[in-house]
Amino acid sequence: MEQQVVPAANKNKSSSSSRFRRVCVFCGSSPGKKAAYQLAAVQLGRHLVRTPPPPPLNFWVGWLVWFVHSAARKDSCCPAAKGRKARQGKRGIQKRPNRSQIPMEWIVGGALLLLRDTCVERGIDLVYGGGSVGLMGLVSRAVHSGGGHVLGIVPNAVLPRELIGDTPGELKDVSGMHQRKAEMARNSDAFVALPGGYGTLEELLEVITWAQLGIHSKPVGLLNVDGYYDSLLSFIDKAVEEGFVTPAARHIVVAARTPHDLLAKLEDYVPVHDAASPNLTWETMEQIKSSDTKNISCFSR
Repeated sequence: MEQQVVPAANKNKSSSSSRFRRVCVFCGSSPGKKAAYQLAAVQLGRHLVRTPPPPPLNFWVGWLVWFVHSAARKDSCCPAAKGRKARQGKRGIQKRPNRSQIPMEWIVGGALLLLRDTCVERGIDLVYGGGSVGLMGLVSRAVHSGGGHVLGIVPNAVLPRELIGDTPGELKDVSGMHQRKAEMARNSDAFVALPGGYGTLEELLEVITWAQLGIHSKPVGLLNVDGYYDSLLSFIDKAVEEGFVTPAARHIVVAARTPHDLLAKLEDYVPVHDAASPNLTWETMEQIKSSDTKNISCFSR
């Protein structure tokens, strides 16, 4: 069951911009077995940079290409056209360029430029865990090649470059995994989880927990490709039913099956505050984590 989004009240925002400057994407270092996962990662990256043109425009541009190409073939093949060209040649009349002389590459290229120019600049930059392997590499390269800024946050002491590959764009080195997640959250306006494994789930559940504690009110989205997260969404609904998660906390998670639909839901997201939330701050969490790290260090001696 996918979460319903409360529409933003009195929202008056231009379609050429986004409320987000940067979106943090959690995803696997593996590409997964289904091509749909890899396609979704590339599509998400492209949607962050630009909004695609509406389907009717795609149809009419395709029809225009077909019409011009068909007309050009007709002009060059019909007997009337051949007879007209022969008479013009005998009379010494200079031939005018016609549609048959327009290279097909020019027609297709013009159509592609038209489609490109109608794509609205969304201009959302990417924050992610760094590297170039798996779905992480696909989404980061899609954003980087589309002209968007990419910020990869990597704990090199834990995940060396030899393991995760090079990061396109800007690389920020941090001391450990806790700082990595904190920096990713600080530098982002929203979160999106692509299909992934334990690491993706751990990052996803931590930002959901932070929202539940009132540390942030940023939207958290699940890109539920091919129903990958159906079981997780069912688990959350079961937790609500059994009284372990409040309805307000259930609202934190937004899900959709395509990048276009998910980004639209995230744009419209309005947080529902839980009165029982302790409303902690980033500074409080850093103090708690620092204390936990010292305790673990003492225990390991």
